[in-house]
Amino acid sequence: MARKSPLPPSTDGSVGTTRASAVYEQLRADITHGILEPGSKLRVEAMCQRYDVGASPLREALSRLSAEGLVDRTEQRGFNVTALKWDELPILTHSRAQIESLALRESINARDTAWEHELVLLVHQLSRTPRSLAQDVYIPNPEWEALHRAFHKVLLTRCPSRWMRSFCDNLADEAYRFRQVAAGQSFSSRNEHTEHVAIFEASIAGKADDAVKLLVKHYTRTATFVASQAKEGGHTD
Repeated sequence: MARKSPLPPSTDGSVGTTRASAVYEQLRADITHGILEPGSKLRVEAMCQRYDVGASPLREALSRLSAEGLVDRTEQRGFNVTALKWDELPILTHSRAQIESLALRESINARDTAWEHELVLLVHQLSRTPRSLAQDVYIPNPEWEALHRAFHKVLLTRCPSRWMRSFCDNLADEAYRFRQVAAGQSFSSRNEHTEHVAIFEASIAGKADDAVKLLVKHYTRTATFVASQAKEGGHTD
């Protein structure tokens, strides 16, 4: 297993808490991005070496991830990355569409100039960033992925409920795990950027009904494509 770069040292004196938070963030990112594959064993000794951290902060981080559902913990078998259940993808997509529809409506109602400017910049950056690192085969571009996630997150930032925004983040992480596992070697025929622009334009125009309909359609199309790719790749068997 490849070693990761050492986690940053504590700067506030709370060594245990800081180290646990740092390894939690790194573990969470590695699980979400598919670096640590669904179902893989998370052996404490190996994870301590990977992240250059002690057992106590690592176990604390794993416990937090277990509470979030990203890690499974059993008395006899220790920790594992939670496996993906493909029959739950439609449920996840429906839940995400429902919750984000509410959050987007509230965000649009509280929209301001700064929010609009942030979205304008993200849409522009997405238009100039390739979806894939290669033209003949699909190789995920980390820069595009980061901008894509930021766009969907910023859409909801004016929603006043931090609980709702947090729940939306968790659902987005789960959806991203499915996307990463199912990523194929061919491009989708859909024009995702056109979909993003349509959502953006409806949102800044204050057309909440249109924006919500476009967002739900966007997520539904993504889930359908992901499920198709997963089936072709044998991930759903």
